[in-house]
Amino acid sequence: MHSMTGYGRSVVSAEGRELSIEIRSVNHRFLDLAVRLPRGIGFIEDDIRKGAAEKLSRGHLEIQVTYANHRQDAKRVYPDLALAKGYLDAMLEVSGKLGLPDQDLFGRIIAMPDVLCVEEGEEDQAAVRALLAQAMDEAFQQIVTMRLAEGNRLCADLICKLDCLAALVERISERAPRVVEEYRTKLHRRLADLLNGEIDEARFQTEVAVFADRAAIDEELVRLRSHIAHIREIAATPEPAGRKLDFLAQELNREVNTIGSKALDGEIATLVISAKGEIEKIREQVQNIE
Repeated sequence: MHSMTGYGRSVVSAEGRELSIEIRSVNHRFLDLAVRLPRGIGFIEDDIRKGAAEKLSRGHLEIQVTYANHRQDAKRVYPDLALAKGYLDAMLEVSGKLGLPDQDLFGRIIAMPDVLCVEEGEEDQAAVRALLAQAMDEAFQQIVTMRLAEGNRLCADLICKLDCLAALVERISERAPRVVEEYRTKLHRRLADLLNGEIDEARFQTEVAVFADRAAIDEELVRLRSHIAHIREIAATPEPAGRKLDFLAQELNREVNTIGSKALDGEIATLVISAKGEIEKIREQVQNIE
């Protein structure tokens, strides 16, 4: 079982290039990525999304990539000759008309705006992708390890809560048969007092049978036990199970609500409240599971 909370970071470098990736993972119903990339290497975004989908199935991931190219061919400097000639012609014109010396025209022209232009070199996509693959492997390994450790803690807590819920279900199961017997006894006593002991036995048994049918919760108890057993089985498997567990938690709540509406007994009502509390805790934990 894996949590959806994790963190991973990796920095790799080769042949004058350096790439770092930082990944933060939190809960989400689906796999949702927010990718931030520097200009010039936007071509790796699809690689990141595909790689994340291969490693994880759920969670909101914030992925930050930084990149630096320190190679000599990373940038190219070139002159704008037309602009430089324009500056030169203007300077010579000013020098001639005003009688000013035309000393160090080269230095002055080179220093003029936009005479020298800097252009980013075209990136070697294969080299950048190789760095990305290595960085992603390391960062996602850290996330998977962290999510697994957190998932183990969540699993232990989930099993503990299931044990509490199962104990409450058994107490409800033990109490349920006595509810009908106590109703039978109370109804018989009331009718005897009201009718001076002259009770229509057939009508009495019919009334008890109707109550027993309305208060019957055997099916709900069977389904509750089945859902609890199913959750235990899922918790023992390595496959992503968050959606299944969320569905089963909803089913647990539905069955307990049905018991609360059918039982017609104060003690069972109290046990139902406690059971709903445990189920709510289970649902909260399930939201953290991948």
